[in-house]
Amino acid sequence: MTAVNDNKPRVLSGIQPSGNLTIGNYLGALKQWVEVQHDYDCFYCVVDLHAITMPQDPVELRQRTRESAAMYIAAGIDPEISTIFVQSHVPAHSELAWMLTCMAPLGWLHRMTQFKDRTAKQTQESIGAGLLNYPSLMAADILLYHADLVPVGDDQNQHLEFTRDLAQRFNHLYGDTFTLPSVMNPQAGARIMGLDNPTAKMSKSEASENHAIFLLDELPRARKKIMRAVTDSQREIRFSDEPERAGVNNLLTIYQAISGESNAAIEAHFADKGYGDLKRAAADCVLSTLEPLQARYYELMNEAGYLDSVLRLGREKASAIADETLKLAQERMGFLAPS
Repeated sequence: MTAVNDNKPRVLSGIQPSGNLTIGNYLGALKQWVEVQHDYDCFYCVVDLHAITMPQDPVELRQRTRESAAMYIAAGIDPEISTIFVQSHVPAHSELAWMLTCMAPLGWLHRMTQFKDRTAKQTQESIGAGLLNYPSLMAADILLYHADLVPVGDDQNQHLEFTRDLAQRFNHLYGDTFTLPSVMNPQAGARIMGLDNPTAKMSKSEASENHAIFLLDELPRARKKIMRAVTDSQREIRFSDEPERAGVNNLLTIYQAISGESNAAIEAHFADKGYGDLKRAAADCVLSTLEPLQARYYELMNEAGYLDSVLRLGREKASAIADETLKLAQERMGFLAPS
């Protein structure tokens, strides 16, 4: 088994290069990745294989894969500290995914909430098998690197449990091979909701104009979206789990995830203020994040060859670990090694 870094536990996570990244992706994933990179051995991949569970335009997929890698760096992930790579550049992901798919009970896959939610909106003929087997590929992503922790939004916790169950099943059948990962949820901002519909998670693919703040939105446009965010008819500004207060709670969550202030401090700050004040404060926080991020992003996209060199070095480091893990799993499972 490939040993984890002697001094630092290993972290792995990734985002699909489908659609434009939102402030929800930043607060629920990228921001936390940046914060933990000095304390952990971090591997961050652009998961393009996951993206093709839905049809993708080939030209757009290639471009968005590069854009996603640039956004990782623009958000503050340091390629000198963390490993940044593209999932499909490491063939071991696909190979181990097939091996794990063959071990995954169909009942486990059919119970996955995301699969049930997405297939409920589609006809049987339009559902690709990749959507069902998505969790096996995600498990392969994690297990190849013996990740101790996986930073995910709370809607992905079930996939982490699936990964642990599958790893335990493999270890029981073939001997100790994989590390069992644990989930790492952010303290705030784990689940940012839509500005126009705060009962639904903010999505890259939602068509509504005021649903999401994209990381590359022009700053006045981003501010306008927040000022138009759904709230309610009450006046008190406080954190709440009440469904009718979802809009205010979402704005408070965004504000907190960026400011880092406690619930009590935030509620005290807005005690004598109105929803307009909350929206302006949330907008100020968001714009203070977007402005430097966008500046760095455009520098990276215009810096010839730099992204390619980062992804090449990331592929080499990731492949060295993933290939060793795959070789061990193949040996344990009974595959004949090439001569």
